[in-house]
Amino acid sequence: MISSYSIIKALIRTEKSTNLYEPQAKYLFLVDKVSNKIQIKRAVEEIYKVKVKEVNTLIAPGKLKRVSYQSGRTPDLKKAIVTLKEGQKIEVS
Repeated sequence: MISSYSIIKALIRTEKSTNLYEPQAKYLFLVDKVSNKIQIKRAVEEIYKVKVKEVNTLIAPGKLKRVSYQSGRTPDLKKAIVTLKEGQKIEVS
């Protein structure tokens, strides 16, 4: 079985994620690309000891980058927007 800490890579704390999601008890996570919504829900509940209402996922495609004459691509990222049940909150330090 996959560890919860290998599924949830990071809690994304940007100005946009804080202003849009936090008042609605939604949090944005960077997650493993092969994980599904059920695994993400269980991992968040296990790590942060909260109850999850729903999970929405999205894949942000990598951008085209160029160094001198060579072009490459940054990796695709999978993000999860996790909605917590009423009264639940993740303490962020």
